[in-house]
Amino acid sequence: MSIIKIILAVLLPPLAVFLHVGLGTQFWISLILTLLFWIPGVIYALLVVTDTI
Repeated sequence: MSIIKIILAVLLPPLAVFLHVGLGTQFWISLILTLLFWIPGVIYALLVVTDTI
C-alpha cells in the first residue's frame, strides 16, 4: 500500500495525504502547496506519506 501512496504523492499530492491522514491540517497544507506550485506539494506529500513529519 505504501508504494501506491508514494506514486500518488508524485502524481496527486493532496490525494495521497488525504488517504494517509484524512481531512486535516496536513491535507490543507498539501493542497495549498500544490496549488501554488506542484513541486513543493510533492515534496510535502512525500514527507507526510513516508512519516518523516
